[in-house]
Amino acid sequence: MSTLQAILLGLIQGLTEFLPISSSGHLALGQHLFRVNDPSVLSFDVYVHFGTLISVCVIFWRDILEIIRSTWAALVSWRLREAYRTADHVRLGVAILIGSIPAAVVGLMFRSAIEQAFADPKQVAVNLVLTGLILFLTRLARPGEANKLGIAAGFVVGIAQAVAILPGISRSGTTMSTALFLKFPPVLAARFSFLLSIPVIAGAALLESKNVVTHGMETGFAPVVFGTISAAVTGYIAIKLLLRVMEKGKFSWFAFYCLALGVAGILFI
Repeated sequence: MSTLQAILLGLIQGLTEFLPISSSGHLALGQHLFRVNDPSVLSFDVYVHFGTLISVCVIFWRDILEIIRSTWAALVSWRLREAYRTADHVRLGVAILIGSIPAAVVGLMFRSAIEQAFADPKQVAVNLVLTGLILFLTRLARPGEANKLGIAAGFVVGIAQAVAILPGISRSGTTMSTALFLKFPPVLAARFSFLLSIPVIAGAALLESKNVVTHGMETGFAPVVFGTISAAVTGYIAIKLLLRVMEKGKFSWFAFYCLALGVAGILFI
C-alpha cells in the first residue's frame, strides 16, 4: 500500500465513519478498486478507525470528562444507583458501557469470519443496500423524550452496533436508526452513537497494537500514520456535518446514497 493510497483510504474512512453510509463498506470497496491486497489490511482498517476516534474525542471532550468525573464520584461515594436516576452523564456512561458489550463479544469471537467478509465486495454491496433500507425506514420513527436513554436502550443500540461490524452495514447508521426507533431525540441519537464508538474502536486498536508489536506492520508505518491523520481530520468534518443534518431532520436522505452505491456494486463488481 502506498502512502497516497493510505491517505485516500483514510479520507474515505473519516468521511464515512460518522455519516451513516458505512465506512467499512467504503473501505472494502475502495481497497478493491485500488487493488490493495496486503495481508495486514485489516490492521490498517483498525488504525484509520482510531483516527476517527480522535475526532470524536476532540469534539466531545467535555462530555467524556464529565462522564468520567460524575461516574467516578458516584462510585467512590457508593451512590451509583441514585446518581443513575438523577445525573444525565452517569446514565450516559452506564449506557455506553452496557452498549459496548455486544460488539466486543462479536469482535472477539468472530474475527476470522469478519476478515473473510471484507474480502467479498459483492456481499459488501448487498449490505449497503440493507443499510439504505434501514435508513429509509427511520422516516417512520417519531422522537420522544431524552430520558429514554438507559441500560435497556443502551444494550439494544449496542446490539445494532455489533451487527454493524459487518462491512457495508453502517455503524453510525444502524445505531442512530435504532436510537430513533427507540424514540431518542435526533441530536441525542447522534451524540450517543458517537460516544458509543469510543470503547469499541479503542479496544480494537489496543488488540491490533499487540499483534503489530508481535508480528510487525506489513503495510509499513508511514501509510498507517498518514491514513490515521487523514481519517481524524475528515472525521471531525463529518461529525459537524451530521449533527447539522440531524438537527434539520434529514437523516433518511442518506438512504438514497447507500441504495444507489449498493445496487451499483451488485451490478458492476
